[in-house]
Amino acid sequence: MVTKLVTLRNKIDKLDKNLINILSQRLKLVKKIGKLKSYYDLPIYVPEREKLIINLRTKEAQKLGVSPNLIRDILHRIMYESYINENKNNFKTLNPNLKKILIIGGKGGMGQLFKKMLILSGYQVNILEKEDWNQNINNFFLDTEMVIISVPISSLDDVIKKLPILSKKCILVDVTSIKNKPIKKMLKKHNGPVLGLHPMFNPNNNVLTKKLIIYCNGRYPESYNWFLKQIKIWGVKLKCVDRIKHDKYMSFIQSLRYFSILIHSFNLSTENIKLKELLKFTSPAYNIDLIMAGRFFSQNPNLYTDILMSSNNVKLIKNYLKKSNYILSLIEQNNKIELIKLFYKIKNWFKYYIKSLNLKSDNILRNINN
Repeated sequence: MVTKLVTLRNKIDKLDKNLINILSQRLKLVKKIGKLKSYYDLPIYVPEREKLIINLRTKEAQKLGVSPNLIRDILHRIMYESYINENKNNFKTLNPNLKKILIIGGKGGMGQLFKKMLILSGYQVNILEKEDWNQNINNFFLDTEMVIISVPISSLDDVIKKLPILSKKCILVDVTSIKNKPIKKMLKKHNGPVLGLHPMFNPNNNVLTKKLIIYCNGRYPESYNWFLKQIKIWGVKLKCVDRIKHDKYMSFIQSLRYFSILIHSFNLSTENIKLKELLKFTSPAYNIDLIMAGRFFSQNPNLYTDILMSSNNVKLIKNYLKKSNYILSLIEQNNKIELIKLFYKIKNWFKYYIKSLNLKSDNILRNINN
């Protein structure tokens, strides 16, 4: 029996080595594809192509008796690695005539990321930091045809006020998580093109492929369409949204989520709970909650406090607490009937999204278990 087991294991080891060689060959082809995409200014991420490949391979896997979920997971991981390799290539410069780009706050996480991607795209990029404002800042803005403001929300007003008169064709951009007030202030300060960006990801993640950037038009979009196309070449998904609508939904997405994480974590930290022990008892679903909480507290608190303390968000949080107290009152009254009614009312609000969200959560939990 031992001999047979060793023989079979040796065969598996050989297949694993072959698999590694195949992956190595695939990545070499990916590098060549990346260079071609760069030359012909094609985007890294083509969702239609990815979807087609995954569907074809999963069907082929089923015919061979291989789990489609296994193949889907493997392909997603392989493709992610491919995107990492493609991100190392230089990108085609869509606006070679642009003189200089200035990033205010270029040493921050998002500023550094934009600097890196713009340099890879062939642009000349300078940065302006807080300590530089004491100098003759006109030198920083000389021959600058795009200014990207990448500072905390609390510093944004002050930075916009300090801006010198920019050339009429200079594109003024901000990358904060709110859009209405910043765009209004930029439009008032600058007569040229204005664009608002909201990157929906952590700047520490160097791979931009499949990441979402929401953009809100300010003025003269025809002047910065090339920039949006440049971002798309990086593999980013772009979505144009009305700035008032953006801020309304971001208040729910960001402030209430941040508040919930803060409250839950604060409660745990004051209840004599040892995190090391707690982790031994967590289900995969609760493990995700803790992972997101850990991620939350690993970031700069200034971003979160600025968002939480916004006057509109304070109103939302108060309303959230009222609803929390209502549910608490049902629990205290042991009113199971009303609580179940509430459950079904909320379930009805989710409607057909429940099935797709459930499938997504299954995939996430499966990865957590691994």
